[in-house]
Amino acid sequence: MDDYAVVLNDEEQYSIWPAADPLPPGWRAEGFRGPRQECLDHIDRVWTDMRPASLRGAQG
Repeated sequence: MDDYAVVLNDEEQYSIWPAADPLPPGWRAEGFRGPRQECLDHIDRVWTDMRPASLRGAQG
């Protein structure tokens, strides 16, 4: 079973990344790791506002 990490970029947009691979520039670990589907389920639970952080800040 492959292990993935939930990651965030500077705009607080979520993705998953193979846990064994180095993160690409601009991304940081969010803290959740596990099988692919569990990571995707976690993102569905926590990413409730899909707008980029810069847009959320501009709109108040």
